[in-house]
Amino acid sequence: MQFRDLQRQYQHLKNEIDASVQEVISSAQFISGKQVRDLEEKLAAYVGVRHCITCGNGTDALSIALLAWGVGPGDAVFVPDFTFFSSGECPAALGAVPVFVDVCRDTYNMDAVSLEREIKRVIAEGKLAPKVVVTVDLFGLPAEYDRLRAVCDEYHLLLLEDGAQGFGGELHGKKACSFGDISTTSFFPAKPLGCYGDGGAIFTEDDETAGLCRSIAVHGKNADNKYDNVRLGMNSRLDTLQAAILLPKFEAFRKYELDAVNRVADIYRENLKDMEELKLPIVKEGYYSSWAQYTIQLPEGTDRAQVQACMKEQGIPSMIYYGKPMHCQGAFAGTDSANADCPVTEELCGSVLCLPIHPYMADDEALTVAKALKAAVGRRQSM
Repeated sequence: MQFRDLQRQYQHLKNEIDASVQEVISSAQFISGKQVRDLEEKLAAYVGVRHCITCGNGTDALSIALLAWGVGPGDAVFVPDFTFFSSGECPAALGAVPVFVDVCRDTYNMDAVSLEREIKRVIAEGKLAPKVVVTVDLFGLPAEYDRLRAVCDEYHLLLLEDGAQGFGGELHGKKACSFGDISTTSFFPAKPLGCYGDGGAIFTEDDETAGLCRSIAVHGKNADNKYDNVRLGMNSRLDTLQAAILLPKFEAFRKYELDAVNRVADIYRENLKDMEELKLPIVKEGYYSSWAQYTIQLPEGTDRAQVQACMKEQGIPSMIYYGKPMHCQGAFAGTDSANADCPVTEELCGSVLCLPIHPYMADDEALTVAKALKAAVGRRQSM
């Protein structure tokens, strides 16, 4: 069994993907080909914003957004403590200080109460200027934007939505990647919508911001002349081949993959709900998840490594996202970022376990995973 079975997906989409790739090879338009423009138009329409700017990867997407806003030394950028490293790495690489914020225990996303507390602390200390809040739509579920946007507005902060795992998710009928002043996503192969390499995208309603992001992504070029470089930028373009792969994958994603992956999540919920000692992921009313991961919390005192080993004996993979809080990462040791008050994150890092999930998972495979997890946790209790 695969954790996220990309080979099975390819077999379902082989004809469409192969034809799309062959079209690029035949045209020899490997950089900035028409497939890139087509993809950007389709993604912008799907998300419901005016502009989509594709780029080299999700990390670059975050960096480009921050550069467009002039983020740098002296700025405080508020980031959830329970997330992938890029969310904090990007502001730190620009000289800003990531201030880590705790998350909600039931959704794994940024806690608005913790965010406001950290903003007030930074203002009171007076060493940094609060500038940006990086929200993360973790595991496929949009963050609590009703509350988080209100906090950003009260303190006049920009909101950067890191939708690397959230593409396809919804809140009150609005799509993920539409909630930020700028929003970003990743097309890393294991993401809900992934290519066959690296890729990313930036979304915004603002024309000027879109122009800045396009310029920064291609060496700071003038919009009308790529050899007139009007600012410092980077080289971060989505290859035409990757766009060609994403176009048929996006059609499948939109038409049936989201429904299929939610069916698997429903099977897990129905077959694990009797295990009261487990904490299952929650999708609150008004939300829709694209299920980048299906993440449970094991009972207190569980030997997580033993549970994983028991499941591996049955041929079932599992993963830990994430095993170390951001503020404990070695890259932030000795910095102000290491001083964080995030007890929920610390607890989650010791208890979370991610189960296999993908749109092409058969019902009986999901039942097998649920049965194996019950046996593994039961073995722990009997010892």
